[in-house]
Amino acid sequence: MSSIQYHIRVKEGDVGKYVLLPGDPGRCESIANYFDQPKFISFNREHKVYSGTLNGEMVSVVSTGMGCPSTAIAVEELVKIGCHTFIRVGTSGAMQPNLNVGDIAIINAAIRDEGTSKQYLPIEYPAVADLEVVNALVKASQKLQYSYAVGVSHTKDSFYSEVEPDRMPMSGY
Repeated sequence: MSSIQYHIRVKEGDVGKYVLLPGDPGRCESIANYFDQPKFISFNREHKVYSGTLNGEMVSVVSTGMGCPSTAIAVEELVKIGCHTFIRVGTSGAMQPNLNVGDIAIINAAIRDEGTSKQYLPIEYPAVADLEVVNALVKASQKLQYSYAVGVSHTKDSFYSEVEPDRMPMSGY
C-alpha cells in the first residue's frame, strides 16, 4: 500500500482507477450522488474526494481547484496511487456559434497556452485525448440524447484577459 498523498489526502485503495475532475469542490457531492454507494473520502485545500461504484467498477470524483497548477498536483498524486483515466468535468466558455449553454463539449485535444504543461513537455508536443475515452463519451452522449460537440479546447492561465480583453488585454496578441 502507498502512503497518504500530501495534497489530496488519499492512499491507494481509496479511489478508483477512473476519476472525474471538476474544478469546484462544491460539485463533488452532487456528482458522487450518481455513484452506487458514494462515500466521502477526504477534503484538503481545494481537493475534495468521493468514491463509489458504477457498473461494479470503483470510480471517484476529485476536485482540482482553479487552474492548471493545482490540477497537476491532484493528477500527479492520483497517478502515484494507481489512477489512470481522468475526465475533466465542469463548465467552460464556448467560442463556436453553433454551441449553446448546456451542450456537452467533448475535448479531443487542447492548445496548451498556459505555463504548467510546459513543465512536462515541450510546447510542440500536442495534448491529445485518449481516443477510446473520447469515443465512450460520444457514445454516452448519443445514448442519453444530449447535445454535444467534439473539438479542440484552448487552455489559458488568465481568465479575465480572455473574457474582458478591453479591460485586461492579453500580452503579445
